Amino acid sequence: MNLKGRNFLKLLDFSSEEIRYLLDLSKDFKEKKKNHVKHEYLKGKNIVLLFEKTSTRTRCAFEVASHDLGMGVTYLEPGSSQMGKKESIEDTAKVLGRMYDGIEYRGFAQSNVEILAKNAGVPVWNGLTTEFHPTQMLADLMTIEENFGYLKGLNLVFCGDGHNNVANSLMVACAKMGLNFTLAAPESLRPDADLVAICENIAEGNSAKVTFTDDIMEATKNADVIYTDVWVSMGEADEVWQERIELLQKFQVNSKVFANANPNAIFLHCLPSFHNLDTTIGKDIYQKFGLKEMEVTDEVFKSSKSKVFDEAENRMHTIKAVMYATLGENNE
Repeated sequence: MNLKGRNFLKLLDFSSEEIRYLLDLSKDFKEKKKNHVKHEYLKGKNIVLLFEKTSTRTRCAFEVASHDLGMGVTYLEPGSSQMGKKESIEDTAKVLGRMYDGIEYRGFAQSNVEILAKNAGVPVWNGLTTEFHPTQMLADLMTIEENFGYLKGLNLVFCGDGHNNVANSLMVACAKMGLNFTLAAPESLRPDADLVAICENIAEGNSAKVTFTDDIMEATKNADVIYTDVWVSMGEADEVWQERIELLQKFQVNSKVFANANPNAIFLHCLPSFHNLDTTIGKDIYQKFGLKEMEVTDEVFKSSKSKVFDEAENRMHTIKAVMYATLGENNE
């Protein structure tokens, strides 16, 4: 499988076989890391991390993965570059592409990362946009396969804000790899109809289904994976909280919901999560709305069914696989 020189912008751009290759490569890198086997295959290369939205997992995963592969890393935090302010995205891409071997972008519109990719002349990787979160999806698929031994035919249920980047990307990932995707969400918070049509067509070709319902108990019956995300995404106005809480409170993943799933079901969350009052936002929401837990209860989040920290670690291994596959090795 030759992915050298490819951009990694969304999973729709990749075949099921290419995604399978990246997952297998991720497993190999995880095994090497576990056994302290050096793998500085990209020594001498340099990459830049271009962040318009802050992050813990994405930044750390890219930095550690890059160092493990022997690469140099430059991190440009929000406000540290002139992209979109004094310099166009196109011009920024052309400058960075002459200095670096690869560019990671984490920010807002998908069109931004698409412009970077069109003009950089080097591989560009999407660390998150408003529409898609493809590196997260590889980690999710890897975690699911680690727990079940396979992917095709499993039932994944996403509960909550169904039009955010994670829900969009999960629908794509499931369709590509043959998992049945069910969205438990209000009708007003469902993915774009065009994306749904594309995913339904892909899923049908992989003997899978895409289903929507506003009944969380109906959705989670026979679920193998229950997934949720925060109700208000980064970059959205604080004023949205009241509306989202009113819409999504009944889609909280709690012990009753989880008891409805298959006995060996697992819980996933891309993190961060508001499952207690140990965050500033969590305390603020409690003071304003009286909620001690939001998208998932503390009981479920901390249960043996929860694989969220395995999932977070797998970001590093899958991102390493993406960079290695698209940059090409110097030596092995």
